[in-house]
Amino acid sequence: MQKLSESEIQIKLAGLNTQAKSPWSIADNKLRKEFVLNDFKEAFAFMTKVAEIAEAMDHHPGWSNSYKRVQIDLWTHDVNGISDLDFELAEKIEALA
Repeated sequence: MQKLSESEIQIKLAGLNTQAKSPWSIADNKLRKEFVLNDFKEAFAFMTKVAEIAEAMDHHPGWSNSYKRVQIDLWTHDVNGISDLDFELAEKIEALA
């Protein structure tokens, strides 16, 4: 697994955002998105589904939750940056939204 270059990240980000309901961005050298659900219960259920996928992939997001908002940060610790694995997880998360 390798760290993606800036140009590779931008190409993959554009592709990801063509299928996203709202855009992902790059912030603090991480792939980031905030999801706004209907209420806390729905946000927690969403996080549980993401956790199951992340555990199966052995690739875990950084995230925070406040009421109905869930912010997800993806980066690959092993390469100290963004890798293909982050985009793969983002696509799976996007399919849940």
